[in-house]
Amino acid sequence: MEVSLEKNAPHQVVIVGGGFGGLYTAKALKSANVNVTLIDKRNFHLFQPLLYQVATGTLSPADISAPLRSLFSKSKNTKVLLGEVNDIDPKAQQVILGDEVVPYDTLIVATGANHSYFGKDNWKEFAPGLKTVEDAIEMRRQIFSAFEAAEKETDPEKRRALLTFVIVGGGPTGVELSGAIAELTYQTLKEDFRSINISEAKILLLQGGDRILPHIAPELSKVAAVSLQKLGVAVYTNTRVTNIENNIVTFKQGDELTEIASKTILWAAGVQGSPMGKALAESTGVECDRDGRVIVEPDLTIKGYKNIFVVGDLSNFSHQNSKPLPGVAPVAKQQGEYVAKLIKRRLQGNTLPQFRYNDVGTLAMIGQNLAVVDLGLLKLQGFIAWLFWLIIHIYFLIEFDTKIVVAIQWAWNYITRNRRSRLITGREAFVEAKTVNNRVQQPSNPATAECKS
Repeated sequence: MEVSLEKNAPHQVVIVGGGFGGLYTAKALKSANVNVTLIDKRNFHLFQPLLYQVATGTLSPADISAPLRSLFSKSKNTKVLLGEVNDIDPKAQQVILGDEVVPYDTLIVATGANHSYFGKDNWKEFAPGLKTVEDAIEMRRQIFSAFEAAEKETDPEKRRALLTFVIVGGGPTGVELSGAIAELTYQTLKEDFRSINISEAKILLLQGGDRILPHIAPELSKVAAVSLQKLGVAVYTNTRVTNIENNIVTFKQGDELTEIASKTILWAAGVQGSPMGKALAESTGVECDRDGRVIVEPDLTIKGYKNIFVVGDLSNFSHQNSKPLPGVAPVAKQQGEYVAKLIKRRLQGNTLPQFRYNDVGTLAMIGQNLAVVDLGLLKLQGFIAWLFWLIIHIYFLIEFDTKIVVAIQWAWNYITRNRRSRLITGREAFVEAKTVNNRVQQPSNPATAECKS
């Protein structure tokens, strides 16, 4: 399909998804002679790399979110639509949002990825993942509810299950999550409860490969494992989870099967492309890989459609080093900026060489004063790496006021070792509290009960 370049009408660019890929595409087009429509089912951009800090009570959701309309309020060529794209009509060059149709000349799909349970979707009930604000709030509810329930539990076996935290997946999310839970358990909460013996708590990190953080240098991976163990995390490598059911994790090491009872099982092991990948495949015939990611061309378009781009976690770009690029924020950011530049070049009758990712390095927070950073030739660990991690994450936060708020929060947490966002929220927490209150002081005649000051 040829790219529409009508001179009498502004070029219509439609971006589906307000994550890193979609956001940076739109930002790079704000001064271009095009009309941009950014569509997302949420009204905010979410800084996903810090979701684990929401889940463990360090930050609140507002600290890592930015309303999309405020981000583009001064970009007069950009319109933001709240809605979910149901289908794409590549022949008519339209995206469908329920009963609404949005035409495009160029389409960018940047809808990211979801959790993958490797075909065991029933595990989701017992092991939530971490991709959305709701995921983080639910994870936070489970973590802090476990401590509250353990404080009241008199059965030793049940209390051990409540104080056992299992994290499945040894990538950056799993490592950062397990380190944060260890600090929360053994430092922040150690004086807050009267009946809990903190030494009973167990934190297990299960990794299928032979080392955690497999995408960084082996020596840094070893440093990370040792640092986690010092914090109190039991690190299991070459470990395959075979079942998760009824708050029991079954995993295999060699020929040995082990069962662990845990009320808090957290998933950080795999991702798959969003449902938009399947929708694209059905409407355009494009290939997807086994994880549901769309196979893209060297310029990030899809085969047969030079006006449809796929960027970020939904794309499988294997034209550099013969391996798909990792699903991390810097990849999505660079791809979004590349596509914006290519669109502007095309409108001038020019083009660009194929996309090439500039690997800026891999980094992971382990705990306070503990991190690892792999910048290729430069490798950092300990306090310097931790400071570098803080600076990089503050830099990439979108809004200036958010940068200030997060910096202050981190400084205060560093001084006090406290976590101010330790809230148990959500419908289940409310229902549980309401049920308890109804058992206590139920008036004999509710119809005539009065409030007394």
